[in-house]
Amino acid sequence: MTDTRSPRFAQWLASLIFSTICLGSVVEVDKNSSSADSTTAKEWAVASSAMKFVITFIVVCMHMNPISSIIIVGTKIEGAIIVILVALWISTVAVVTDSRHGIAVDEFGAVENGNLYYFSWAGFMTSIMLLAYYLQQAFGLDVAGGIRNRSARMTTWSALLSTSLVVMGSSGNYYDTTCGGVGQEVKCDRAVFGIILGAMSSLISVGIVGMKIATRKAPFLLEAGASLLLVVLYGFGVAILTSQNGPGSALGNLYYFTWASFLESFLLLTSCFEDYSAAAAASAQDTTTTSDNNNNG
Repeated sequence: MTDTRSPRFAQWLASLIFSTICLGSVVEVDKNSSSADSTTAKEWAVASSAMKFVITFIVVCMHMNPISSIIIVGTKIEGAIIVILVALWISTVAVVTDSRHGIAVDEFGAVENGNLYYFSWAGFMTSIMLLAYYLQQAFGLDVAGGIRNRSARMTTWSALLSTSLVVMGSSGNYYDTTCGGVGQEVKCDRAVFGIILGAMSSLISVGIVGMKIATRKAPFLLEAGASLLLVVLYGFGVAILTSQNGPGSALGNLYYFTWASFLESFLLLTSCFEDYSAAAAASAQDTTTTSDNNNNG
């Protein structure tokens, strides 16, 4: 008997599990909340989590039946559902990790509800995987492979762009919700640094990614110089933002994504150095070969 399940069944099942955990967590947060603040945000978090649970539960059940699976597996219906799911996960992550709402994080951006915080991010990444795999099967569009083949380090630059935007947004969120009072001057000054750092690295990443998309490559010296600059800047960023007196000292978006940006910058610089070393070795080999041929001649 032919297996009619989607090759994405594992991702659908994982999404159902993550949706269930998030729904239970956000309902508990809403029930235990004694404050009327951010009621709309909490209601939306509950509603979006419930919608994701219902959608993924129905899809998983349809996968289990050979007849209903024909309707869903690899069809435009599945594609539309995945797009809706991605949008719901994006809105959920945006709401529950916003320190203004106090759902998964506190007013300082520190993780307060680990299940809701981590599984929201896990669900979002799973939905992106679902979308990429669906596009690959339905349209023959290998998104991940296309990005990798477009130019060297394209994937890493794209990832750095994403994490830098989170650094900028999280720093701005901290500044808006916390700063203005007495005793927060040091952390607020560092939050401003985080905003500038995130904005600058986002602009650099957009420029490099744009050149790679337009010309399939970026000037090597420019890319290497930008990588070195970002390593230095995020080295300071890690020290300033995630230290005890920094706005990202608590485990949260700013802490995780500052470190992620630093590691991505380091990987970019390492890759540039490897390319330079390989080119230098090839040039030296060519020079040696030419010299030997001249001597033999």
